[in-house]
Amino acid sequence: MNQLQALLNDSLIRTKHVENAAIINIKERKVCASTFGFNVPPENALNLISTFYKNLLQVRRGGLCFQEKYYKCVRADEHSIYLQNPDGGLIVVKTKAFILVATYRVGMYPSVCVEAVEKLGKKNA
Repeated sequence: MNQLQALLNDSLIRTKHVENAAIINIKERKVCASTFGFNVPPENALNLISTFYKNLLQVRRGGLCFQEKYYKCVRADEHSIYLQNPDGGLIVVKTKAFILVATYRVGMYPSVCVEAVEKLGKKNA
C-alpha cells in the first residue's frame, strides 16, 4: 500500500463518514490512489479536473454527473465542491497537485475530507 492509499484509509475510511475515496494527480491526469473497489474511470477523473479549471459555474448551477449518478451542487468554490443526491453525497477537493474525491452516505459528514487534504498538502508542499 502506498502512502496516498494509507492516507485515504487512515484519514477518511476509518472515520466511517466516507464510503469511498480516490486521489487524482492533476499533472498526470489520472487516479494515483483509491480505496478498495472504488474505480474512477479516466473520463470521470478528467471531468473533475476540468470542473475546477473550466466548469465550476456550470456545476454550481446544474450539478454534476459522476459514475452515472446525478449530484446537485450544495456549495462550490475554487478549492472544493459539495454535492448531494437522495442516496448520499460527493465531495471534491483540490490542492495544487491533487484532487481528492470521496463519496458519503446520507447522514454522514463530508468535512472529514478537510483533514486528509491538509495532510496531503503537507506531504506534497
